[in-house]
Amino acid sequence: NTAMRTYNADEENFKDIYVVEKIGSKQGWSNPSPDEDWFTGYPQEIEAFYRTATLGEPVESDSRLAANTISTIYSAYVSAERSGAEVPIETF
Repeated sequence: NTAMRTYNADEENFKDIYVVEKIGSKQGWSNPSPDEDWFTGYPQEIEAFYRTATLGEPVESDSRLAANTISTIYSAYVSAERSGAEVPIETF
């Protein structure tokens, strides 16, 4: 996410500060997350699960959505392989 950008000229300045996971260096430009959990969607995902399990609300994302997402991504790869040719997306 790019909610916040920082520039650190010297690695030593941020030596004891958590910036963001999987960052190679704390020097230069980085995008630390003001609230990493919220931006990754974990609290929202857990809340949606609880609402479904306890209140009987319909699920927000199911296996059909997952299959359609994978099909869309696969079609994009096939399109790229064919120099950007239009490729139909199979939906389930």
